[in-house]
Amino acid sequence: MSEHLRRVSRALISVSDKTGVVEFARALFGYDIELVSTGGTHALLAQAGLKVIEISDLTGFPEMMDGRVKTLHPAVHGGLLAIRNNPAHAEALRAHGIRPIDLLVVNLYPFEKTAARGAPFEDCIENIDIGGPAMIRAAAKNHADVAVVVEPTDYSALLDEFAQHGGMTTLALRRRLAAKAYARTAAYDAAIANWFADKLGVVAPDYRAIGGRLIEELRYGENPHQTAAFYRTSDARFGVATALQAQGKQLSYNNLNDTDAAYECVAEFDPARTAACAIIKHANPCGVAEGENLADAYRKALACDPVSAFGGIVALNRRLDADAARTITEIFTEVIIAPDATEEAIAIVGGKKNLRLLIAGGLPDPRAGGLVAKTVAGGLLVQSRDKAVVDDLELKTVTARAPSNTELRDLRFAFRVAKHIKSNTIVYAKESATVGIGAGQMSRVDAARIAVRKAEDAAKAAGRKEPATRGSVVASDAFFPFADGLLVVIEAGATAVIQPGGSVRDDEVIKAANDHGVAMVFTGVRHFRH
Repeated sequence: MSEHLRRVSRALISVSDKTGVVEFARALFGYDIELVSTGGTHALLAQAGLKVIEISDLTGFPEMMDGRVKTLHPAVHGGLLAIRNNPAHAEALRAHGIRPIDLLVVNLYPFEKTAARGAPFEDCIENIDIGGPAMIRAAAKNHADVAVVVEPTDYSALLDEFAQHGGMTTLALRRRLAAKAYARTAAYDAAIANWFADKLGVVAPDYRAIGGRLIEELRYGENPHQTAAFYRTSDARFGVATALQAQGKQLSYNNLNDTDAAYECVAEFDPARTAACAIIKHANPCGVAEGENLADAYRKALACDPVSAFGGIVALNRRLDADAARTITEIFTEVIIAPDATEEAIAIVGGKKNLRLLIAGGLPDPRAGGLVAKTVAGGLLVQSRDKAVVDDLELKTVTARAPSNTELRDLRFAFRVAKHIKSNTIVYAKESATVGIGAGQMSRVDAARIAVRKAEDAAKAAGRKEPATRGSVVASDAFFPFADGLLVVIEAGATAVIQPGGSVRDDEVIKAANDHGVAMVFTGVRHFRH
């Protein structure tokens, strides 16, 4: 037959996630399929009244070493790996009294969840599954004869085939399940390997694997002719991957990318200290501000560049309340993301059917480690997350005049924002709000000029004669290679500057600042973002 149907006579079930397993096993039993199981799964199925063989009765050996050894036995792996139409394999089964296993249902010990909650080292080790991956790989290799299921979401697909083909499976389904099985064990091993590297402090292990679980297939990628999908890794970090979408249509690739950038930016601001809002367009902030409350922070952020903010992403560092929801929905916005939202706020946002509301469950920790990866032709660039926080840095005043307390507050604010803008970047800030942003330029001088022009446009829109850069402070994500960029921000009205320092022409830049009475501090830390 073209579908290469295979009857399932015996199934081995061993699961840590027991969602729906009793109902599934009962359905298998209805097709006269003999059930074999292990440990807790066996106890659960037996308690449900199902006739099920314990694995020790199959192998002739008891589970031993605290369950570390129970399925690593020829009676199991011979039953999974035997090629059914191979006479030599059939003879080996007969000679050793091994019966075939036609269906394997296994999901693995919850290593990822155990590691994510910060469990002790020994607990994580004990949650590394050995027998499970070995059986999964064996069954997947022999998918010509054996079906393998690695998570409860595939129970229905298997039962649908049983219903259609009288307890048999097609080769097409077995191949699809086998491909998924190998991907699952690969992602599982990747999580273990990366956890080990982190615990051992190995910056560049000889092999680096990154795996994830599909969240959803996206309509397309950055452009309509590109395919895309969204995956969740084992990284325990609040954000778009943990968020519950409470409202709105499906998120796109660009929506997700921009929302992630927005949420990482706003997380720089401790919600216990201040309310904060970041408005993002094309992964760059077009306005960031602190405020007395979220609505106030949003208005201040919007004032920086109200034109670019149209159709942008709004990220908040506190629970979305009704007042903020009403204020944000006054203009077209693509996405709002916050740690939480009140029922009233959810209802207000619900009045805009195309506006997405994401509730992330918490804020990402800007000081936490982790990996950031980017593909290049034939390779993968992997680096540690930029976890430098300006509050932890020792700022060094390098000019004759030190910044005032007000200037120092705004300098710290501006440098927090600069960390989340594409390089080269210049950020003008005043009263804990951005007033001009120049992003992603090849020249730092151009970034400074663009930021001024943005501020001038915002001033005209607000009916002001002067741009808000007058009396502002400036942050640069990297050092000024020449004094020309500094002179642009001074001409725009900046009174203080924060930058990493480290240029061979630092003395020239410092002299220019002193000549104009501008205060300057060095951070010693660069925030390039490409």
